[in-house]
Amino acid sequence: MTETTATAVRLGPSGLVLDGGEQVRLCASLFYFRIPRQAWASRLEAVRASGYDLVDVYIPWNFHEVAPGRWDFEGRRDVAAFLDLAHAAGLRVIARPGPYICSEWDGGALPAWLTLDPGLRLRQAEPRYLAHVETWFDRILPLLAEREHGVGGAVVAVQLENELDFFDCTDRAGYVGRLRDLALRHGVGVPLIACAGQGDLVGATGGVDGVAPAFNFYPDDRSAAVEPEVRRYADLTAGRDLPLLVTETNRRHATLRRLIVSGAKVVAPYLQASGYDFGWTPSVGNWGDPGGFMSHDYDFGGYLDPVGEARPEHAEARVLSAMVRTLGPALARAMPEAAPGAYTTDVTTSASPSRLLLDGGGELLGVPNLTGTPGTVTLPAPSAVPVTGAVAPPVPGDAPDVVTVPLPAETCLLVLRDLPLARYGLPGTLRLATADLVGAGPDGLVLSAREAAAVVLGTPGPGAPAREGAERPFPGAASDALTPGHTAPVELTASAGLAAPVPGSPVRTTLAAGDATWTVVVLHPDDVGDALPAPPPAAEPVPIGTATRLALAPRTRSTTRYDVPPASEELGVFRGRTHYGADIGGLTELLLQGASDIVDLTLDDDARPTLARFGASTLVPVAGAHRLEATVETWGHANFDDSRLPALRMGSLRGLGRVWSVVGREDVSALWEVAGEGTWPGDPAPLRTLAGWSSTRSGSPITYRRRLPVDGRSHHALRLDGIDGSAQVAVDGVTHVVAHEDPWITLAPGEGTELAVTVPHRPGAALRAELLRLEPLRGWDVEPQPDAALLKLATTTASGHQVTLPLDLTPGDEAWYDVEVPAGGLSLRFEGRQIRVSAYAAGELLGRVWLDDPARPRFTGGDPTRIWLPAAWNTGAVRLMVRATRGEESPLLGRVRATAVKE
Repeated sequence: MTETTATAVRLGPSGLVLDGGEQVRLCASLFYFRIPRQAWASRLEAVRASGYDLVDVYIPWNFHEVAPGRWDFEGRRDVAAFLDLAHAAGLRVIARPGPYICSEWDGGALPAWLTLDPGLRLRQAEPRYLAHVETWFDRILPLLAEREHGVGGAVVAVQLENELDFFDCTDRAGYVGRLRDLALRHGVGVPLIACAGQGDLVGATGGVDGVAPAFNFYPDDRSAAVEPEVRRYADLTAGRDLPLLVTETNRRHATLRRLIVSGAKVVAPYLQASGYDFGWTPSVGNWGDPGGFMSHDYDFGGYLDPVGEARPEHAEARVLSAMVRTLGPALARAMPEAAPGAYTTDVTTSASPSRLLLDGGGELLGVPNLTGTPGTVTLPAPSAVPVTGAVAPPVPGDAPDVVTVPLPAETCLLVLRDLPLARYGLPGTLRLATADLVGAGPDGLVLSAREAAAVVLGTPGPGAPAREGAERPFPGAASDALTPGHTAPVELTASAGLAAPVPGSPVRTTLAAGDATWTVVVLHPDDVGDALPAPPPAAEPVPIGTATRLALAPRTRSTTRYDVPPASEELGVFRGRTHYGADIGGLTELLLQGASDIVDLTLDDDARPTLARFGASTLVPVAGAHRLEATVETWGHANFDDSRLPALRMGSLRGLGRVWSVVGREDVSALWEVAGEGTWPGDPAPLRTLAGWSSTRSGSPITYRRRLPVDGRSHHALRLDGIDGSAQVAVDGVTHVVAHEDPWITLAPGEGTELAVTVPHRPGAALRAELLRLEPLRGWDVEPQPDAALLKLATTTASGHQVTLPLDLTPGDEAWYDVEVPAGGLSLRFEGRQIRVSAYAAGELLGRVWLDDPARPRFTGGDPTRIWLPAAWNTGAVRLMVRATRGEESPLLGRVRATAVKE
C-alpha cells in the first residue's frame, strides 16, 4: 500500500470516501468482455452521462487464461486499456477479479481444466486450488495495483471472491484470508471487500480482518419489506464502523431510492449496462427446470441495452445521481431510522418506511408506491415553531395541516424536510419538497418531478434570536435559543403547488417571505443532466432470402481410439465440441450418465432427438443398430453449484460422460424393512414396498432398508422413480442425496449389499426401484473440435453454390453457409424450426440460436433469438454453421432478418 492510496481511498461510516469527498455513490456494472473493444469508450461515456461515478468490473480468469498456462491480455482482452479508459472518462472502478465471479459466465470464470486434477477442491483453502489462484492473482493483481486511485488510476476497491455464502466452503476464514494475503503481497492498497449473496456477511468474508463485507440484494421490487431488511444490514455494518455497500441489486431506480433512504452508501444495480456473450462464454445455470442455458444476449433490463442504447431508466439515473450529488456529505453521513406514521397513502406502500436524518439538519423520507396504479400521498404540513411563555403574533389565515400530492405508480418519492439552505448560499430552510432536489446554489433551487409537487420555504421572522449559526430544530421541537419569558421567533414561509413539467418546458416560480426570495425551477426528468441521443425509430428488418452453401466439411473426421469416452476437457476442448463413435451391434439399450451439454446422437444414419438434460442419466434404446455417433457441444460450464443434476455442479466436466450397456434389469420395489432412527415401527421391522409405510405422521422422515441382489462383479445402477424433491440414500454406510431430476445411484462392483433410503412420509406415496446391471461400452473413436478449430473453419475460403431460403433439411444435416448482410451494426434473427445456428464474423463466434425444438432447454437472461453483429466486425458477410435436429416436424431453415441497430 502506498501512502498516496491510503489517503486517497478509505471506507468509513459515510461510505467510500475518495480524496476526502463524502458522497453516496451509484455504481453501474460494465463488463469489457461483453462489449467489442471499439465500443468501450462510448459505453463508458454513456454510464458517465447517467451521473453514476463508479463502475464495477468483473475480470474473468478463464477469459485471460484461455488454456493451461496460455495467457491473453491483448485486443478485446486488454483489461488494462479498459481500466485506463474508465479513468479517462472520470469513472472509478470496483475491480472484481474473482477467482470466482458467477456473472452467468462460463464456469463462473473458473477454468474448465481445474477439476481434471483429482482431489482438487474448488473455492476451498486447499493447496492445489490455491496454487492455481495464486498464478491468476500474480497476473491480475499487479495490473490493478498499478491503476489504483491515488496513483493515477481508476481502481478504488478490489473484491475478493463472490457470494461465497452460497457455497459450502469448509474453511471460509482460511480461504478468504489467503486471498487477502495475496492481494496485500501484490501491493493492493485500496479497500478489500467480499460480497454476501444472501446476507451472510461472515459467510462471505470469513470474518477476516481487512476484508469489508458488502451485500448483493435482489428483492421483489414490490416487496413491502425492503426498508426494514436494508436498515438491519445498515445497523450491522454501522456496528463495525463500516458503511452499507450494496454491490448488486435490482435496476429500477424506485427500488434504488428505497435502498438509499434505508442507509445504503454505495448502490450498484446489476446490470445497468447490458452486454453480449461472444464465443462459447454463456454458462449453464440453475435458472430453469432446474437447469437453463444462459443466452448470448446478456440483458436484465438495465438502463443501457446490449448495444448501448439508453432506456427510460437512464433519465431516472440522472435524477437520482443529481440529487445524491446535491445533498452530498449531508446524505452520506445521514443515519436511517424507521418512520412510522410519517405519511398516509391510498395505495400499497412500505410496511416500515425509512427516513434519513441528514447531517447538519433536515431529513429525507422515502414514500414508495408498490402498485401499478397511481395514487396520492398525504404528508404533515410544516408547522410554526411553538410558543414559549408568550402568545405568538397573529398569522393571517389558517395554515393547512396536511399536504397531498400525486404518488405515481411504481415509484418512490424522496421527500425533503427542514433542510438548511445556508450551505448552498441561500437564505432560510427548505421546509418541504416533494420533488427531487437536483441542484442548489445562490441562483436558487432546481427540482425534478414527473407529476405535480409541493414546495415550502421558510425564513426566520422578526424576533429571531441572533445566535450565530443557529438553526431552528425540526417542527414541533422548542428552540434552545429561547429562555422563559421571551417570545419565540415567528417563521415566515412561502409555499407553492408546482405543476407537472413537460420535457423541454421547465416550471419556474419565485417565492418570497420577508426579505428572502427564492427562485425555483422544476425540470422534467428527461431534462436533467446530459441525456443521451434518443434512439432512432426502429428500423425495418431486411429479409435475406439467399445463402451460399459451402463445400466445407464441418469436421475433419480424424479420430483417435479410446477405451472409454474421455471428457471434452481431457482432450483440450474447454470450449467447442467433441465427436464420439462406437460399435453397438448386438446391444439393446445404453445408459448415458453425465452427457452434456448438447448431445446429438445418430444410430447408423438415423439422427435421434437432441438431448440437453444437464447430465441426467438417460436410457437410449439401440436394438438393431450397429454404430453410434455422438456430437457433444459445450454450451458452457456451470456458474453455480446445484447438486440436483451432474452438469449443474460447479467444476463438472463436459462430453459424453459414462456410457453403459444395460445387460440386466430387476424390480426391487418390494421387501424393504421399515426401520431406522426416528421411525416408529415395532421389532421385528415390517416389510413394505419402498415408501409404502402408512401412518398419520405425514412429513416425518422414514428409513427403508434392504440388501440388493448385486453380484459383486458387475457395475449396477439403481433408479428410484417417484422421488418428490430429494431422498437420502446410504450405500454401505455412505450417504448420497438423490434428486427428483436425476433419481439414479451408480454402484461399483461390490457396492450395494446394504442400502438405506430415507424419504419424508407422504400418505399414499410409493417409489418404484429398479436395479440395472451394466457393462461399460468400450472402444471409442474420438475427434476433439475445440473453439480454435471451429474458428479456423469459419475463416477458411471455400467454394459453394447459392441456395434459396427457406430450406427443407434432413435431421442430422450439418453444413456451413455464407450469408451476405447489410453494412453497420445488426441484429440477426433466424426463422425456422428444429435448427441450431452458430454465427461467425471477424474471427469470432457471434452467438448461437436454437429454433423451435421440443428438446430445447429453457433459455434465461436476455433475448435467445438474437445474434448481434457489431458494426466494427461487419465485413458484409456472416458465416453460419447450421445443424438440423429431429423433432415433431421436419427441420426448416427460414429467412434471415437483419435489423440495423445504433451502437
